[in-house]
Amino acid sequence: MKTSLLTPLLAALALGSAATLPAAVQLSGAGATFPQPLYQRWASEYNKLHPDVQINYQGVGSGAGIKQFTAGTVDFAASDAAMKDEEIAAVKKGAVMIPATAGSIVIAYNLPGVKELKLSRDAYVGIFLGKITNWNDDAIKASNPGVELPDMPINVAYRSDGSGTTFVFTKYLAAISKDFADEVGSDKSVTWPVGAGGKGNDGVTALIKATAGTVGYVEYGYAVNNGLAMASLQNKAGKFIAPDEKSGAATLAGIELPENLRAWPEDPAGDDAYPIATFTWLLLYKTYDDAAKLDALKGFVKWGLTDGQKLASSLGYIPLPEAVVTKDQAALDSVK
Repeated sequence: MKTSLLTPLLAALALGSAATLPAAVQLSGAGATFPQPLYQRWASEYNKLHPDVQINYQGVGSGAGIKQFTAGTVDFAASDAAMKDEEIAAVKKGAVMIPATAGSIVIAYNLPGVKELKLSRDAYVGIFLGKITNWNDDAIKASNPGVELPDMPINVAYRSDGSGTTFVFTKYLAAISKDFADEVGSDKSVTWPVGAGGKGNDGVTALIKATAGTVGYVEYGYAVNNGLAMASLQNKAGKFIAPDEKSGAATLAGIELPENLRAWPEDPAGDDAYPIATFTWLLLYKTYDDAAKLDALKGFVKWGLTDGQKLASSLGYIPLPEAVVTKDQAALDSVK
């Protein structure tokens, strides 16, 4: 009898306590695939510290992320290509761009038996222009004495979606080659003269892994995590530099961020600088209507700029220099 009386009471108490629990804040973000592994790790780790904040980030490409951000269908976005002034002007709530992490873009390849490969500036520009079409071309052999380069066609893999990775990669190639600037240009999406497209960094990675003789451009972390071979690239100083955290950091060290925090190292001059490294930006609105979302988002980004940076190296990213973090935090304070 006592049990039958207690059961409804306990049920009522349970319902009452559940009703008083604060609802979880849901934050949605979308954009660049370049920082996706890091942002998703940040979301997971931050949720462990703050179970009432749930963050869902989808890597759909920088171009698609900017479109969703402009349309107001996400709480934040991400892009490897900082928004242009005209893109910012189209965002009704305004936009604040915060470089949240950084990384190198590598030329990865699938060439059985070739563990180390050096590519001169003429060679990698020629490959992506479709003018160097075989792996034993003289332009490649000249930089690789003693390496048995196969008589094999070069298959080029590129991003098929609107991509900040493509923007940074083509911006660099256009900066060092007038032919590339004239024939291909630089943007989040370009018409490549040769090759096959894959969606996202993971799509290009899959194409490289699938077929011997394939070469493509991907973010360093994707290459490392998928065991891809990466070429050492000739930089402005004429040195062949392998991609890693140290050489990427040497590139970023030479950048002085302007007030709008938008800058790219187009052709770094340092002897030890890897030629293609970049920041990648979080895109936040200047104003938020939902106070709970505003507090949760600012807390998450602040954590990512500080404690979250400690996770960067293990995932193939370059921790932000302290001077950049200071500027980022000032920009974050402007979000209301």
